[in-house]
Amino acid sequence: MIIYYSSQFLKSFKKLPKDIQKIYRTKEKIFRENPFDPRLKTHKLKGKEVWSFVITYKIRVIFILRKKFILLVNIGDHSIYRKK
Repeated sequence: MIIYYSSQFLKSFKKLPKDIQKIYRTKEKIFRENPFDPRLKTHKLKGKEVWSFVITYKIRVIFILRKKFILLVNIGDHSIYRKK
Protein backbone atom coordinates (compact mmCIF):
# COMPACT_ATOMS: atom_id res chain seq x y z
CA MET A 1 0.00 0.00 0.00
CA ILE A 2 1.28 3.45 -0.92
CA ILE A 3 0.96 6.38 1.51
CA TYR A 4 0.53 9.91 0.18
CA TYR A 5 0.70 13.10 2.25
CA SER A 6 -1.64 16.02 1.55
CA SER A 7 -0.16 19.51 1.55
CA GLN A 8 -2.33 20.27 4.60
CA PHE A 9 -0.85 17.30 6.45
CA LEU A 10 2.72 18.38 5.68
CA LYS A 11 1.99 21.98 6.71
CA SER A 12 0.40 20.88 10.00
CA PHE A 13 3.17 18.35 10.68
CA LYS A 14 5.88 21.02 10.40
CA LYS A 15 4.10 23.09 13.08
CA LEU A 16 4.13 20.24 15.62
CA PRO A 17 6.74 20.18 18.39
CA LYS A 18 9.77 18.00 17.62
CA ASP A 19 8.87 15.48 20.34
CA ILE A 20 5.42 14.94 18.80
CA GLN A 21 6.99 14.57 15.34
CA LYS A 22 9.23 11.84 16.75
CA ILE A 23 6.25 10.01 18.28
CA TYR A 24 4.44 10.31 14.94
CA ARG A 25 7.34 8.65 13.10
CA THR A 26 7.17 5.70 15.50
CA LYS A 27 3.41 5.41 15.02
CA GLU A 28 3.76 5.70 11.23
CA LYS A 29 5.99 2.60 11.23
CA ILE A 30 3.22 0.71 13.03
CA PHE A 31 0.63 2.20 10.65
CA ARG A 32 2.59 1.07 7.56
CA GLU A 33 2.61 -2.51 8.85
CA ASN A 34 -1.05 -2.53 9.88
CA PRO A 35 -3.32 0.57 9.78
CA PHE A 36 -5.67 -1.18 12.21
CA ASP A 37 -3.12 -2.15 14.85
CA PRO A 38 -4.84 -1.78 18.26
CA ARG A 39 -2.05 0.55 19.48
CA LEU A 40 -3.26 3.15 16.95
CA LYS A 41 -6.93 3.06 18.01
CA THR A 42 -7.96 3.49 14.37
CA HIS A 43 -11.62 4.36 13.93
CA LYS A 44 -13.96 5.58 11.22
CA LEU A 45 -15.27 9.09 11.63
CA LYS A 46 -19.02 9.26 11.96
CA GLY A 47 -20.89 10.07 8.77
CA LYS A 48 -17.73 10.36 6.69
CA GLU A 49 -15.54 8.17 4.53
CA VAL A 50 -12.52 9.20 6.57
CA TRP A 51 -10.58 7.43 9.29
CA SER A 52 -8.49 8.58 12.23
CA PHE A 53 -5.72 7.16 14.38
CA VAL A 54 -4.10 8.32 17.61
CA ILE A 55 -0.59 9.75 17.93
CA THR A 56 -0.97 10.98 21.53
CA TYR A 57 -3.96 11.62 23.76
CA LYS A 58 -4.44 15.00 22.05
CA ILE A 59 -2.95 14.50 18.58
CA ARG A 60 -4.71 12.59 15.79
CA VAL A 61 -4.16 11.81 12.12
CA ILE A 62 -7.03 11.88 9.63
CA PHE A 63 -6.70 9.69 6.56
CA ILE A 64 -8.61 8.32 3.60
CA LEU A 65 -8.27 4.61 2.89
CA ARG A 66 -8.56 3.25 -0.65
CA LYS A 67 -7.71 -0.17 -2.07
CA LYS A 68 -4.24 0.75 -3.32
CA PHE A 69 -3.33 3.85 -1.33
CA ILE A 70 -3.78 5.86 1.84
CA LEU A 71 -3.97 9.66 1.85
CA LEU A 72 -2.93 11.29 5.11
CA VAL A 73 -5.18 14.34 5.17
CA ASN A 74 -4.25 16.18 8.36
CA ILE A 75 -2.58 15.89 11.77
CA GLY A 76 -3.31 17.84 14.94
CA ASP A 77 -5.62 18.16 17.91
CA HIS A 78 -9.38 17.55 17.81
CA SER A 79 -9.98 20.79 15.90
CA ILE A 80 -8.85 19.00 12.70
CA TYR A 81 -12.14 17.07 12.75
CA ARG A 82 -14.05 20.27 12.04
CA LYS A 83 -11.90 21.34 9.05
CA LYS A 84 -12.67 20.20 5.53
